[in-house]
Amino acid sequence: MRADGLAGGQGGADRLAELIPAALRGMAAGIAERGGPVPAGGPAAVAAALVAERGEPAPVAEVGDPAAATGDAAAEPGPAPAAEETAGARLAGADHAAAAPAAVPASHRAAAAPAAVPAPHHAATAPAAATTPYRAAPGPVSGRGGRAPAAAVATVPSRTPALPRRGVGAEAALEQLSRLLAAGSADPADPACAAHLHCPPLAVSVAADVVASALNPSMDSWDQAPVASELEREFTAGIARLCYPDAENPDAVVTTGGTESNLLGLLLARENGIVQPVCGANAHHSVARAAWLLGLPAPIVVPCEGDRLLPGALDKILTPGCVVVATAGTTNTGTLDPLPEIARICRRHDARLHVDAAYGGTALCSDTLRTKLAGLDLADSVALDLHKFGWQPVAAGLFAARDATDLGALTVRAEYLNADDDTEAGLPDLLGRSIRTSRRPDAFRMAVTVHALGTDGLGALVERCCATAAEVARHVDDHPGLRLWGPPELSTVVLRPVLADETDKTGETGGDELVARVRRALLEAGTAVIGRAALPTGPGGAHQLWLKLTLLHPHTTAADYVPLLDRIVATAGAELVAGRESPVAS
Repeated sequence: MRADGLAGGQGGADRLAELIPAALRGMAAGIAERGGPVPAGGPAAVAAALVAERGEPAPVAEVGDPAAATGDAAAEPGPAPAAEETAGARLAGADHAAAAPAAVPASHRAAAAPAAVPAPHHAATAPAAATTPYRAAPGPVSGRGGRAPAAAVATVPSRTPALPRRGVGAEAALEQLSRLLAAGSADPADPACAAHLHCPPLAVSVAADVVASALNPSMDSWDQAPVASELEREFTAGIARLCYPDAENPDAVVTTGGTESNLLGLLLARENGIVQPVCGANAHHSVARAAWLLGLPAPIVVPCEGDRLLPGALDKILTPGCVVVATAGTTNTGTLDPLPEIARICRRHDARLHVDAAYGGTALCSDTLRTKLAGLDLADSVALDLHKFGWQPVAAGLFAARDATDLGALTVRAEYLNADDDTEAGLPDLLGRSIRTSRRPDAFRMAVTVHALGTDGLGALVERCCATAAEVARHVDDHPGLRLWGPPELSTVVLRPVLADETDKTGETGGDELVARVRRALLEAGTAVIGRAALPTGPGGAHQLWLKLTLLHPHTTAADYVPLLDRIVATAGAELVAGRESPVAS
């Protein structure tokens, strides 16, 4: 089969049906090799492993496969891992078991994990012979840790340039590099991967993305995307109505995420004569960046308490000509600003209001959680992000405006894309629906997901994550070795090892340095990926470093995270001892 076959057109679907299994075999093998939430050893080890993998393929003739000599045939794949042996082998992993079993190979962990760090609860002991962070041998491995057939081994690059002159064929390339990517990736479908607003995507969304990628509609003119543009129009209209149920003329557009949506919020404010951004100290960094990109003054920063903007402080400084950026789900703690009070203050001062609801906005789909977003419909614009609470592959951002006429600021003319006579003849103008030109049909997979689950189903997933976070927070609060920052408002649990603040016999504490080292030790061991947040909880409001778990896996329970809490405490103890015994911090 040809390696340069097309995905669309006559026969395209059949060719994809031949290739996708090769990619999934590689992905499953790579997940089995990794055996945990992230490859061990840190950046240097991962880079070294990648270098060790690259190189010119061995001559196919050495394995007696004439068909492969053309570079078009796939190598004989090794057996795929058994389902019960891998924690993320299913496509996108949204419904896999909560923790990988001990049978998963863990050769990638040898020598990389600090001796003081407890072994992962879901990995086997690493063989002593392992020399790279996520491979025991240069060839592909089977799901049970054995070597793959010779044909597969012979086509694996050993010492290569990144851009080989001769290809290995489509199947072999997919299987090899998919395995490599999976073995060296952080896996958001693993409960111990909980650092960021980085969700495990739903399988239905990933499958839809394959179709969208194959057909490749470009969303900058109708003649490139006839049905894709209509599906996007219907979906964004529904999102606009979700945010603004009582507005006369709301609308929404697709973005790459919260950063682009916040940029649009300030852009539309500027086009309405607003020149001064105002935001809380809890605001996302993209707000200040958007002001800089747009040539606006740096935002006036309003004090916060409990990671929540203080309305009284806002009221004292607000003047006409300002745009306030409030937050519904902060990056550090998941806290929501008091939107009704902020909206009233904005109206009183004739100021515009944009709400960054990239994290918390999908709670609108839940009857139980919707009240947390009271006042959102009073904003002039809203940022949403379905690659957080929405379980979409990146990117899946949305921007909603209470008045559709505001989006007219995005209008631009290009004769070859939206000529006046074409739009007057009835061809939709897609160029004015984004600040980008060529863009993917990201709305398609979002629409497929909502069509599959309904807004009720999506809301139920949000509820599960928030309920799990509340229960995990209770475990933290009860744990003698941990300190809880506060009850989670969404699905972020913020905690700090008690050892960081306990005074030893010399009068010293581990402090923020210990907290930082705990996070890095777990990461470098390939044991867990947890986040960090600097919060004003120290003496006199000084910032202290906290650890955070951002729980976006809708099929886990609190029990899946209890071993991670114990591991954090044990690692803190080990790192405290190691730090005092060594003059060089790890």
